[in-house]
Amino acid sequence: MTKTVTFTLMHFCIAFSVTYALTGSAAAGGLVAAIEPLCNSVGFYFHEKVWQRLDKRQAEKLIPTHAWLHHQA
Repeated sequence: MTKTVTFTLMHFCIAFSVTYALTGSAAAGGLVAAIEPLCNSVGFYFHEKVWQRLDKRQAEKLIPTHAWLHHQA
């Protein structure tokens, strides 16, 4: 849990710093630092769903569907 909290804090600081450096606005930096991690979290959720589906397809390809026929012969 500590790793998650420190990573989140680092993410907020980077988002704020980059936006502040580009705009010179602390308000814009704060807004981006608050919104950007939320958008990334939603994007990550869907990214994981896609990878889970791809992993499942790959696993299904590795298991022969009619392997029992070879054992019966």
